[in-house]
Amino acid sequence: MKQFLDMLPDRLTSISPATGRFFIRYGIFMLLTNLAWEIVHLPLYTLWSDSSWGYLVFVVFHCSAGDLMIAYTTLCIALLLVGNLRDPGRQFHRVLGLTLLLGIAYTVYSEWLNVYFRHSWAYSDLMPVVPLIETGASPLAQWMLLPLLGLLWARKKYLDEENANEL
Repeated sequence: MKQFLDMLPDRLTSISPATGRFFIRYGIFMLLTNLAWEIVHLPLYTLWSDSSWGYLVFVVFHCSAGDLMIAYTTLCIALLLVGNLRDPGRQFHRVLGLTLLLGIAYTVYSEWLNVYFRHSWAYSDLMPVVPLIETGASPLAQWMLLPLLGLLWARKKYLDEENANEL
C-alpha cells in the first residue's frame, strides 16, 4: 500500500490535521443538516401518506447517507479539478462553485431518473416543481443551500486554525 501511495502526487496525499478537520466538519454538517432536511420535506413526497413509520425511518437514513456520499463526491471532484485536496482553502470560490454545480446537476438527474423514469418515488401535491426542469423545489434548494453553508462554515474554521498555527 505504501508503494502505491508513494506514486501519488503530493497534492493527493499527506493532508494536514487542519485539512482533515475541514473534511470532518463538512461531513458532520452535511449529515446532520441533510438528516433534518429529509425529515422536514417528507410530506412533499407521496410516501409520507403511503408508507409505514418504519419505512419512513429507513428512507430518511438511507437518503441522508446518500446525501453524505454525494456531498463528499462532489467536493472531492471539485478539489481535484480546480482546487487542492491538501489545502481546501486554495481556490475556494472555484471549488465552492463547482461543488454546488455538480450537486445541483446530480440532483436534477437523480430526481428525473427516480420520479419520471424508475418511479422510485413521487411528489405529493405539496411539492412545488420548478418549470422546464420538472424538479422538486425542495431537493433543488437542499443542494443549493446545504453545501454552500457547510463549505463556508468548514472553510471559516479551517482558516481560523491555519491562522492560529501561523502565530
